Amino acid sequence: MTDTATGSTAWQVDAPALTALTIELINAGGVNPGGTEQATVEALVAEAKRRGLQVRTREVEPGRPNVFITLPGGDGDGLLFLGHSDVVPVGDGWDREPFDAYEADGRLFGRGATDMKGGLAAVLTSMTMLHEAGTRLAGPVTLACLVDEEETGAGIRALVADGLEHRYLGCIVAEPTDLETVIACRGDSYLEVEVTGQAAHSGRPSDGRNAIDAAVRICNLVTADQERLRAENDPLLGYATWNTGMISGGRGTSMVAPEAHLWFDRRLMPGEDTTAIREELVAGIEAAGITGDGISVQVNTTMEMPGFRTDPDHPLVTAAVGALADAGVETSISGWSASCDGGFISRDFGIPSIVLGPGELNDEAHQPNESVRVSEVVAATRAYGMLISTLLNPDNGASGA
Repeated sequence: MTDTATGSTAWQVDAPALTALTIELINAGGVNPGGTEQATVEALVAEAKRRGLQVRTREVEPGRPNVFITLPGGDGDGLLFLGHSDVVPVGDGWDREPFDAYEADGRLFGRGATDMKGGLAAVLTSMTMLHEAGTRLAGPVTLACLVDEEETGAGIRALVADGLEHRYLGCIVAEPTDLETVIACRGDSYLEVEVTGQAAHSGRPSDGRNAIDAAVRICNLVTADQERLRAENDPLLGYATWNTGMISGGRGTSMVAPEAHLWFDRRLMPGEDTTAIREELVAGIEAAGITGDGISVQVNTTMEMPGFRTDPDHPLVTAAVGALADAGVETSISGWSASCDGGFISRDFGIPSIVLGPGELNDEAHQPNESVRVSEVVAATRAYGMLISTLLNPDNGASGA
């Protein structure tokens, strides 16, 4: 890559070095639940410092720091890249050790290869190339790598509480999208329902109040609401969904169940409010006559991840599509039925967001023998660099290689 101050940018990515970095990050692990992100953070910090980038860490929980890696720029608005250091549990069905990454048939294999060590390596490498070229940027570029994305979102909640140190004109979430430009994501929420009844001998069930029966009626309410939501289809995102993930209750076959628990997953459309959803469920339960006469119900929201939507004509989107084209990638604008931390950036900071990264979400992420194409990680690196150049140094442009 030549000096972009001259307006000549040749994005020749060192694929072996990029592969080695991705393997290093995969082998660092970070299984969650488990809170073991520290090794991945240490690897990122060491690499960033070695490459001359600015590094700051902020502990969220003991041994679980968020890390912020910055390529400085001018006083203008910058670009924020968002990632996470944790990976899902390994599970069964692996052909080889999941944290002893290897390359075969043009792919890198290991837990986290797609979600999302390949994306992290691509962002860090693009920042390094810009730094080594002496690129003049109007604003800073920051990679925020957060803990606990795969579980309860402690990392992004800490970031929201602490605030951002710079202004950013856009956020790129480096999650796997198969290099499609995702401009809209559904959000997610968990609702826990506790039903309390009254125990009695099953020989005279009318002496008690059956919490399981009440829980079944609540499930029926949710099923009916799902049919309503199905009719509100969005071209990019589909529709909001309910899923009954777990149910428990009762103390024995010969007893009227004095308690039951339900756990619901409610996927959110952009702009939906979890407080309103919980209140609507509570009102529906009361209106159906489920509560009273010895039955009480408590509904709590235990997790929320907002959705987002960015205008397809926003400069962040058009620059991303253009950068991918310059990197030789045929791409499209799409939506994501999954959710990610980008919703917080959009909702709480008002920063337009997209999701764009190497790897396949549905076919590779969270699967045994998880892998990512090396060519996609290389293409993502080039596209990220050209996207930064386009938005933060328009006079220099990005010419492809």
